[in-house]
Amino acid sequence: MGRIWSDQRRYEAWLLVETAAADAMADAGIVPAEAARDIRERGAFDIARIEEIERTTQHDVIAFTTAVAERVGPAARWLHFGLTSSDIVDTAQALQMREASDLILTDLDALSSAIRDRALEHRRTPMIGRTHGVHAEPMTFGLKLALWYAEIARDIERVRRARDTVSVGKLSGAVGTFAHLSPDIEIAVCRRLQLQPAPVASQVIQRDRHAELLAALAITAASLEKFALEVRGLQKTEIGEVEEPFAKGQKGSSAMPHKRNPIGCEQVVGLARLIRGHCHAAFENIALWHERDISHSSVERVILPDSFIVLDHMLRRFTRIVRGMVVSPERMRQNLDRSRGIVFSGTVLLELARKGIARERAYEWVQRNAMRSFEEGRDFKSLLLADADVMQVLTASELERAFDLNEQFRHIDYIFARVFGPASPRDGTSADAVGAAGAHAAAR
Repeated sequence: MGRIWSDQRRYEAWLLVETAAADAMADAGIVPAEAARDIRERGAFDIARIEEIERTTQHDVIAFTTAVAERVGPAARWLHFGLTSSDIVDTAQALQMREASDLILTDLDALSSAIRDRALEHRRTPMIGRTHGVHAEPMTFGLKLALWYAEIARDIERVRRARDTVSVGKLSGAVGTFAHLSPDIEIAVCRRLQLQPAPVASQVIQRDRHAELLAALAITAASLEKFALEVRGLQKTEIGEVEEPFAKGQKGSSAMPHKRNPIGCEQVVGLARLIRGHCHAAFENIALWHERDISHSSVERVILPDSFIVLDHMLRRFTRIVRGMVVSPERMRQNLDRSRGIVFSGTVLLELARKGIARERAYEWVQRNAMRSFEEGRDFKSLLLADADVMQVLTASELERAFDLNEQFRHIDYIFARVFGPASPRDGTSADAVGAAGAHAAAR
């Protein structure tokens, strides 16, 4: 990714556009064929020479064309013919953004595959779901990962759309009027570069396109932040359900040798903030004075390379975390049981309602037993079995079924088929884990 945004690659892209323009103009009879050939075959640059010239000109494109002209020779009078700087810079930048987007899409595919593998592995691994940070109802760890997978699929689609949005070129001149070159030249150059011509431009390609791309990158970074924050939360000592990989010989703290900190996930969370800031700057770049000012240019020299390089690193880092993530089904089951069965209160409520008890009354019966379980540290199901109001409505077997994890998870396979497709493999060991946990819950 760093190579794409290097000075070397930037000047290569500029030269590619200049060469394509000379060839297109030669085909149209504007530029002598031998001049276009010389530009194509002899056109080259030396970065040190460009920088030397720029110290005098204070203009990077003029420094570039001057340095290339020194290599081309007399035919260089046709170099940059009829063009303005932004014709070259914006069209070349589209090539860089497209190439960088392709790398991000490759990274996203790798992360998607890693998440899919872990989701299928833990399709039916029971854990407690949490809302407001508090125990809610049972779920599976695989379901949590399926949620990540579906979000990454949306991120992929967003980046693909934004890649297409920025894959445009323009050679329409200083204010977009094609005053010096025909639109046919722009069409021919864009065809050579596999870009779409901008339907209309000022001196520049409009920056709403770039803002859309930066927004797609920022949303993707926010997804990674969300996933990394979840790992961090589940790695808390008091929870201990998931842990990011900790390599042999790795140190967690200079003062506390016992520490195993989620530093990778913390890094992902922090870097997401940086990309969001760059996204804001991209939105600020949309409004320029009249047909163009230069206020966006210096900003883009930072936010485009940095956003792509940072997100590339985040994706690669988090993919390694997902692949090496340590999952503790035993701790998940312990935490699920920690609240003594009150997480099945919603199911008991519905069982009572099915038997004709008004919802408000059923809620009162279930809640009073849940509160006693909280306050007295007693088993929720035992309290319900001793509650005359509840047991005059429900049989013991009906109450047992309300605490059955297999009942809770009866639609998990359907959800996985929707997310991963109907042919997604099943993990028999995880299903056994559900059966064991379900029996454990029923035995309480």
